[in-house]
Amino acid sequence: MKPIAPIRRTSTRAVIVAGLVASLTLATGCAKSEDDDTDTPTTPQAEASQVVSTPSVGSGETCTIDAYGGKKIDLANATVGFSQSEKEANPFRIAETASIKAEAKSRGVKLLTANAQSQFSKQISDVQDLISKGADVLVIAPLNSDGWDPVLRQASAKKIPIVTIDRQINATACKDYVSFIGSDFTEQGRRAADQMIEATGGKGKVAILLGSPGNNVTTQRTKGFKDQLKAKAPDLEVVFEQTGEFTREKGQSVTEQLIQSKPDITGIYAENDEMGLGAVNALKGAGKKAGDVKIVTIDGTRNAVQGIVDGWIEGVVESNPRFGPLAFQTLDSFTKGEEVHQNIIIQDSEYTADNAEADLGKAY
Repeated sequence: MKPIAPIRRTSTRAVIVAGLVASLTLATGCAKSEDDDTDTPTTPQAEASQVVSTPSVGSGETCTIDAYGGKKIDLANATVGFSQSEKEANPFRIAETASIKAEAKSRGVKLLTANAQSQFSKQISDVQDLISKGADVLVIAPLNSDGWDPVLRQASAKKIPIVTIDRQINATACKDYVSFIGSDFTEQGRRAADQMIEATGGKGKVAILLGSPGNNVTTQRTKGFKDQLKAKAPDLEVVFEQTGEFTREKGQSVTEQLIQSKPDITGIYAENDEMGLGAVNALKGAGKKAGDVKIVTIDGTRNAVQGIVDGWIEGVVESNPRFGPLAFQTLDSFTKGEEVHQNIIIQDSEYTADNAEADLGKAY
């Protein structure tokens, strides 16, 4: 798969995905899944996922259903299968699933859902089960980037269009899948580095709480952060790196170890909010005061933005989870025979001390 082209922030020639720039507003409520007898509960995260639009930029090559080898279908009469990768204890996943369900309901589309509970082998069997239950198209939030061959072979045999969201799979676009929809994760890392440089004055020792191994998000957020420090703040040294597996509990335990081994640490870059909030808990437990260690995170959850207001977190780079409208619009256009981009990049905002309190309601 070709790498994502960087977002051209100032170009007037950037291709904006039709109808998705400022007009997307998710419907309230959630659709019932075929494997769940209850609606997704209303939460602040779910509510936020239903009222914020998702501007995006298509980049790189395009795909058509003819090139993919499929047949035109009417999405309104189709069955959509959605595979969630992680336990919905993480606000990002709550908002992501709520967005998919809300858009399916607003369109009157039959939706089958499955949750892999952070187990990759289960996600593979989940998607195979969605196919066997009659899914005509698939939306997948992959846990890992590798290991998708069994699913891709089964979907290819039936020419089922696949859109992946949030994380990429290592496969060939417009052959194994149609489009990837997500953020520019390398750019997120660069922006987090800029916030860390601002917070520390560009000097000191920094630790990185890495995301889960085996996916492009961790790799690219790490690369963007390190490259930016090297280019702009060579006196800000990365002295510690360990995975926190994108969870609050692991982020806390790793930070507890960090405090013991590197008591003079200046800043912590957490590659998602949950790990960053775990780091805050560890610092509180160690008797540290807000601001003693500068924390920068990525996601944009309500708790992390509140952490900025409270002084424990310096900045948060948003990673927008509201994929529902983009995913369904992409599939709708594709199944009608129209061209769609193989890479659709969501444009993320960010939170700092200047806007955190005023924009808290936008967080999920």
